[in-house]
Amino acid sequence: MSYLKDAANGGAGQPDHSNSVHYMLTFLAWNLNRRPADPEAGDIYIQYMRKHFPEVLAAQQKANRADLGTKVKHQDLFLPSAGNDYECDIEDFLQDSDDECDERDSPLTATISKRYQRKPRLPRTTQIVIEDSFGGLVHRLREPWDLYGLSTKHQLPCWPQECEVIKERIRHIVGVSIGLESLYRPTGLEEAPMYINPEEGEVVYCANKAYLEPYFTFSRVSGSPRPLKQAAINPDRQDNVLIFEARFESGNLQKVFKVGTYEYNLILRTDLYTAKHTQWYYFQVKNMQEEVEYRFTIINLMKPTSLYNMGMKPLMYSTKEAELCQVGWRRVGNQIKYYRNNYGNDKQQYYSLTWTFEFPHGADTCYFAHCYPYTYSDLQDYLMDVANDPAKSKFCKVRVLCRSLAGNMVYVLTVTNPSECPEVAAAKKAVILTARVHPGETNSSWMMKGFLDCLLGNSMDAKLLRDTFLFKIVPMLNPDGVIVGNYRCSLSGQDLNRKYRSFLKETYPPVWYTRKLIKRLMEERTVFLYCDLHGHNRKQNIFMYGCQSRRRTVSSFAKQRVFPLMLSKNCCNKFSFRSCKFHVKRVKEGTGRVVVWRMGITNSYTLETTFCGSTLGEKKDFHFNVTDLESVGFEFCDTLLDYCDPDQSKYMQCKRQLQNQIKEDVAARLKVSSARYDSDASLGDILSYIESSTTGSNSSESDYQPVHLGREVHEVCTEWLLILWEECDKEEKTTENQKTRDKIPT
Repeated sequence: MSYLKDAANGGAGQPDHSNSVHYMLTFLAWNLNRRPADPEAGDIYIQYMRKHFPEVLAAQQKANRADLGTKVKHQDLFLPSAGNDYECDIEDFLQDSDDECDERDSPLTATISKRYQRKPRLPRTTQIVIEDSFGGLVHRLREPWDLYGLSTKHQLPCWPQECEVIKERIRHIVGVSIGLESLYRPTGLEEAPMYINPEEGEVVYCANKAYLEPYFTFSRVSGSPRPLKQAAINPDRQDNVLIFEARFESGNLQKVFKVGTYEYNLILRTDLYTAKHTQWYYFQVKNMQEEVEYRFTIINLMKPTSLYNMGMKPLMYSTKEAELCQVGWRRVGNQIKYYRNNYGNDKQQYYSLTWTFEFPHGADTCYFAHCYPYTYSDLQDYLMDVANDPAKSKFCKVRVLCRSLAGNMVYVLTVTNPSECPEVAAAKKAVILTARVHPGETNSSWMMKGFLDCLLGNSMDAKLLRDTFLFKIVPMLNPDGVIVGNYRCSLSGQDLNRKYRSFLKETYPPVWYTRKLIKRLMEERTVFLYCDLHGHNRKQNIFMYGCQSRRRTVSSFAKQRVFPLMLSKNCCNKFSFRSCKFHVKRVKEGTGRVVVWRMGITNSYTLETTFCGSTLGEKKDFHFNVTDLESVGFEFCDTLLDYCDPDQSKYMQCKRQLQNQIKEDVAARLKVSSARYDSDASLGDILSYIESSTTGSNSSESDYQPVHLGREVHEVCTEWLLILWEECDKEEKTTENQKTRDKIPT
């Protein structure tokens, strides 16, 4: 109250009252017809008068603007411009709380309190905008775009406060196509460098430990406020030592040892606040020599198997090549080998990836990466272009779903064409797509970009999709992990794709709000399909994981496989339907696919894309490039149109094919496996057993053979084949007689 005392006494010759309430009353009365010199004091007065005496305030402001005299009329009451005639009334009003104002108050406060009993009070909110219009104050709601839309300014990424970050933003061009890039074919003569101590040699790069605390504390724009330390050792010397750097967005490299004239051992940083997950790498190299063979060896990888043993090559980007030839990322490497090393201990075994290569130019700036980088800033650039496009912004609304632990925005896109009436809009079925829950799976972002390019385009197919569906798209679920260069986890140190059942909103906000979005959407309309985009580090091609209950008919088993089968036909050179799995394992119960399926969405999938290449058709033995990944998004849109085509011939053809295939698989697998089967087990048990015989996603474990297998195979096989044929015949007859107007089959 000392502030009010000074304001009340300042320049007015007011006495020094001892009662703090009296100070405020004197201050308010003194300010009735005098404009305060202190803007903050004026704000206090205006806020109070606007809340309790709006008519008096409006009349006073009007009188002050017109300079109409020394008195302000308020109905039948007059307030002198100087003096405290109504000081007692105001003091009585202040002594009672807002909820206790009643008829016992003074005439002034009683009149106003009665008026406010009839008029509901607005809660405190940042959505109210007060404008001076038509000679008075006008209240209106702030436009939603200002609150939740994409800002017109680029939002800088927020980093954990201990991370050192260089100021320069790294940019790459996609580049012209350099043709098909073949897989590496091992010769069996590849060298596997072994060292008594893999860390022996000269340290040429060492980034500070990125986590001084065992857990995330708080974040800042551009990371640590301390001056940036030099990570490269002696970077100014003019010898043949390479200069490394990775302290930029999505970069990952912890330490580098020079172990030979042109040989370097590299250590990757684990996911922040964890001691595991070393797979993603992305770093810069300078001070190289031309036409010299270098060898890089990453010595602390943790996966026992890798696509590098199946022909995958590392990616390299040359700045000079991009400037001179418009060539972007390309595959490089010879003598590629992935092997177990002697760097580990009893608790953790490590593996090495080694390769040799030549830089295309000397004195160049080059980059190496596990997959084509796609950063959080790249996403913001894309969304900014969409929001600023007059045509696209009419049917695509970019909003903020939530903020991550570090305060980075998690965006959600709503895409649909405006409908003629609310009934038509409410009848649209929803399609939900998410991506990049695992930060190192950058190929999922390129697929998402292709999907958005197709959906936001001007083609007839795109317009038909927007007329048919309402799309909810979360293009990057884990921006924190993407920014800091994690492979799998968020700043919580946990895999977000195992936390969809969690109720810890403050710890896992992206998945919590995504689940809430899906739940609210299901209350409003039918959700036709959910798909989460991922990358896969152990299998080739593109494939899908779905969910299938064990106690279902053949028809239901075939139905959920229709969409993946259609996608395989539209994407025949890249998509392998044989690699698709629909068995729900216990370790997958917390994934988005399974949780959404248990919420009631039948078509719930994970779309997995290899980091390597294809084994099918024309793409066999070749790497996937950015164009291939983006094309998957276009083919996904085509499959949606095929599935919802009123002419259901494609749908029925795929369903019959699946029914026949299920019967063949049941007969062949059970016959070959010489297993015994219990008649009480369902078809789901059989198919689950079949699917569990092959590996799943990265963190899956193989299921054991079901304990209830116990009868002769040929008896059960014959019984099931008869049931299958009967169900197929019944369904075909029902389909022929049924005439439905729905675009999407039920």
